[in-house]
Amino acid sequence: MLTSLAEENYLKTIFKLIKMGDGKATTNEIAESLDTAPASVTDMLKKLSDKKLIHYAKYQGVSLTQSGKKVAIEIIRKHRLWEMFLVTQLDFKWDEVHDIAEQLEHIQSDLLIKRLDRFLGKPKFDPHGDPIPDENGNFHSLKTIPLCEATGLQVMITGMIDHQPTFLQYLEKNALLPGNKIKVKEVIEYDKSMNICINNSKTIIHISYEVAKNILVSVI
Repeated sequence: MLTSLAEENYLKTIFKLIKMGDGKATTNEIAESLDTAPASVTDMLKKLSDKKLIHYAKYQGVSLTQSGKKVAIEIIRKHRLWEMFLVTQLDFKWDEVHDIAEQLEHIQSDLLIKRLDRFLGKPKFDPHGDPIPDENGNFHSLKTIPLCEATGLQVMITGMIDHQPTFLQYLEKNALLPGNKIKVKEVIEYDKSMNICINNSKTIIHISYEVAKNILVSVI
């Protein structure tokens, strides 16, 4: 089934919202994520429902059909592979690649994506630590928690929730990068901010709760 660029963006957004929530996405959540009016979202949801790409009933939230999920995962796969290519092969920084990958993810050639995946060595994660689904739509499983929940634990950064360039630049400046190990030394009761050290360094770094909740880690 042919899908437009706008339809693919909606399906990708719904997939991500469902993964973060309770199994359904609301019209307002979709509107906020895509920075568009709820009325426009409603119109698109009706189109996607007519194409049997989503399950949609007014005031009851949105979920993806198997066909819709397949399209969403394919878009995510292409996006993350292109991000990996841009960083590892063309020397882009990790905070520069999202918008370019947003354009490249809509290329329709399956053969190109297969060869891109093979060229990159079939990576399991993109430069931000997000899992890249394989050609069958399977994501590499890795149990993660937000850093704000890692009190007293030794953890490794695996990814981040916020991909805004300014946030990624902040992380890079403070060595808060995927693969680096963190030890939470102290949680400030007043505002839930944290004192941490990175890779067993004696240097203590203070980060806000807002930063900590947007960094994903796994316990090591």
